[in-house]
Amino acid sequence: MAIQIGIIMDPIESINFKKDTTLAILLAAQKRECEIFYMLQSDLYADQGSPRASMKALTVFDDENEWYQFGDLIDKELSELDVILMRKDPPFDLDYIYSTYLLEAAHGKGTLVVNNPQSLRDCNEKFFATQFPQCCPPVLVASADEKLREFHQKYDDVIFKPLNGMGGSSIFRVKSGDTNLSVILETLTDDGKRQIMAQKFLPEIEEGDKRILLIDGSPVDYSLARVPAIGENRGNLAAGGSGKVRELSDRDRWICEQIGPTLRKKGLIFVGIDVIGDYLTEINVTSPTCVKEIDRICNLDISGRLINCILEKLQ
Repeated sequence: MAIQIGIIMDPIESINFKKDTTLAILLAAQKRECEIFYMLQSDLYADQGSPRASMKALTVFDDENEWYQFGDLIDKELSELDVILMRKDPPFDLDYIYSTYLLEAAHGKGTLVVNNPQSLRDCNEKFFATQFPQCCPPVLVASADEKLREFHQKYDDVIFKPLNGMGGSSIFRVKSGDTNLSVILETLTDDGKRQIMAQKFLPEIEEGDKRILLIDGSPVDYSLARVPAIGENRGNLAAGGSGKVRELSDRDRWICEQIGPTLRKKGLIFVGIDVIGDYLTEINVTSPTCVKEIDRICNLDISGRLINCILEKLQ
């Protein structure tokens, strides 16, 4: 009997065919004769405590003109699926949290959910990295104006960013003497009511913000360095950065060794970490990307490796 895999994602008709990691994963699953069932986050529900969803059978194609085709619409209990891939992009809001409750109920009935729903809730992508201080640059999480100003005074050149941002949104670099410091802190913290992150600026960002992918705690051998556009401090591709594939350094591998056991323990099977220079800055657990960009250059079949790992866990 074929393995049944459910996918929760953003609307498939709106994806970027050339870059979308979720499509690459689905193609790899289909190649291994898995049956795929497509869901939006809004399709999930609970009936008398039973986690269920309205879902459509899905066929995918490696064709930029037609990359998907829907089959029958069915309604079934989530625990009838062997695997559910949670690939909904942030924002990580209350609706996302409610979805993890439903997925956790299915997980408790034996369905493998990638990534583990409890860990999706527990592991904020910026805050989680601070659990590995030996890997991180000087960093502070606070809402108090005094603490944030002290950090800025100590390091002079600092990045301030929200804990729930993505794609480089609302990231500010504040140098010594910058008269915008007060308004930046007031805005990001909502006048001291919201925790934010302060991080010592790393000039190595000019060489790229490296996205390193890990499968069950083990790294892929190549990263995608997102190099900032001229005049930018952010390497995010969404902020205009350009991608360059690079082999992992010894330091990159050491960082992966430091965090790998924790990822495995928490059921974080597919993760993307961000490394600037020698330092870990984020651990992305919701919907890591950059598979297609790395595969295009290195021909690694990262998606195939991920699906093989998932199928092995079902045995």
